[in-house]
Amino acid sequence: MSLRALALLPLLAACGEEKDTTDTSVNTPDPVCTEQTEVGCVDDLILDLSLHDDKVSDDLVATSSVDGVFVTTVDATAGGMNAASSNPWVYVKFTQEGAVRVDIDDETALESMDWDLAARRYIIRVNGGSSGPSCVAAAALPGETFGAVTTPVSDSLPWQSDAFYNSECAMLEDGSGLPGSFPTALGAWWGYVSCVETTLTPFYLRLADGKTIELLIEAYYEEGQGGCNSSGNPGSNGGMFTWRWQWVEA
Repeated sequence: MSLRALALLPLLAACGEEKDTTDTSVNTPDPVCTEQTEVGCVDDLILDLSLHDDKVSDDLVATSSVDGVFVTTVDATAGGMNAASSNPWVYVKFTQEGAVRVDIDDETALESMDWDLAARRYIIRVNGGSSGPSCVAAAALPGETFGAVTTPVSDSLPWQSDAFYNSECAMLEDGSGLPGSFPTALGAWWGYVSCVETTLTPFYLRLADGKTIELLIEAYYEEGQGGCNSSGNPGSNGGMFTWRWQWVEA
């Protein structure tokens, strides 16, 4: 056999092999849901949440990341407190590359699984339960610190989707005393005395595909959140959120 033929033998053998290209480094959980469910009390929801079918938010949703930790700015100012009811919610979806805005109107969002969170002013909704047709759920982690959470992700956590209504479609209250403020699955992120304070309580947020993120609502104000938290002095430009988050293994 010639030297050229001998040199080709390893190449020919390699051509006959099938390489396993499966990525085993990522834990892929089972989906929580794959089909949408009908949202209840829709007529009341549209009125109570001032939902629009003729407006789509084009407000900022921008994400940066360092070492797997994402920081997302969400403009949920909605034209200011007095104009909020006249403006649409901003819808956000979490992806492996970062959080992105979903360009959808409020009423269409009630039939869409393509968003995870919606925000307007200090209210943040999850796409599940009373808020949307998906099954996104949150679990508060009181006493934990973002980035150092020791609670494992498990089905036994107190997962909650939004629940705004009783069986007669009467809206429930969240106990804050603020008018039009209803209980949400992420409600533990804030408190109110003289300004919107951030509790810095982290959450696990479980998405419809079964993947989980650790989420911290770090700031409600564009500037001055620390002063609000420490001394009750309102910051500036309320509704310009900072969300810190990262993917976690189930």
